[in-house]
Amino acid sequence: MYSLARSLLFRLDPETAHSVTLSALDMAHRLGIARGLGGEAPQDPITLMGLTFSNRVGLAAGLDKNADHLEALGALGFGFVEVGTVTPKGQSGNPKPRLFRLPAHQAIINRMGFNNAGVEHLVERVKAAQQSGKSRYQGVLGINIGKNLTTAVDDALSDYLLCLDAVHAHADYITANISSPNTPGLRNLQFGDHLSELLAGLRQRCDQLDASRGKKVPLVIKIAPDMDSDEILFVARALADNGIDGVIATNTTIERTAVAGNVHANEAGGLSGAPVRESSTRVIRGLRDALPQMPIIGVGGITDGESAREKITAGADLVQLYSGLIYRGPSLVGECVRALDKADTLIRV
Repeated sequence: MYSLARSLLFRLDPETAHSVTLSALDMAHRLGIARGLGGEAPQDPITLMGLTFSNRVGLAAGLDKNADHLEALGALGFGFVEVGTVTPKGQSGNPKPRLFRLPAHQAIINRMGFNNAGVEHLVERVKAAQQSGKSRYQGVLGINIGKNLTTAVDDALSDYLLCLDAVHAHADYITANISSPNTPGLRNLQFGDHLSELLAGLRQRCDQLDASRGKKVPLVIKIAPDMDSDEILFVARALADNGIDGVIATNTTIERTAVAGNVHANEAGGLSGAPVRESSTRVIRGLRDALPQMPIIGVGGITDGESAREKITAGADLVQLYSGLIYRGPSLVGECVRALDKADTLIRV
């Protein structure tokens, strides 16, 4: 069924298709049929970071930046859903066109630029989704935070703290996105003094909020795949030194070797989908070697159950889907959950 829908959607501009798909999913949820779209999936609970996930397969940030579709997406069978990236103030993002499909490579290039309606809007949508009776979202919720385009990198911590303050009471975990290639200078936050200062500031504020609310909200950092082994080790040490609760590996890549020759290969932005599978898995292995106990969420190039298992055997505890959903549809959720059922029996390599 999805193959037919995809053939129609792929005739539309990618951003238009994105909006149409989410609107259709909302309607399916209202009609009570969204839950069957993700396919049959076993219950496979896992406790991590003090949270109990109904299964290991989550939705990555970026698909629902404003939490406008949380209930419908949650009905697809995900063990957790991450919304955002959200910034303190709403912003329109980069000029269009800014989203490109590469079907031959099962890939997407985007340079969206943290387009979102602002943190106040997202919080109101999350509150509505958590209080909407029988249809309310009851799963684990991650909220992904970032900085506004107009905020200098040297002042980035202030934006992250504003978002942290706003979302803390409503999130099960909070992700700081310091790895998008589409906000100039953002990736500089992954290295040197920038990283140490950011992590220390976030950890201190999160601890204060945890204490004042009597609620532990895990703090997670999302990193890029474009790192060598020394850079992975540096980041791992910084995460450990600052008591960060978990890491998401990885965001999109700026590398284009795997899609060389494609008509869109030279478009600026982050490349996601199948071409990032190997680099994402490499980073996960490096992180697991350096951080034997830290929870890792693996994302990047998961297009089937096999590639989901690959992330777990490399060292991830959970996985997230994004581009694979565009090409495979909601049935990918159930396929990956089934592939990871009783994943504690898999051998890490």
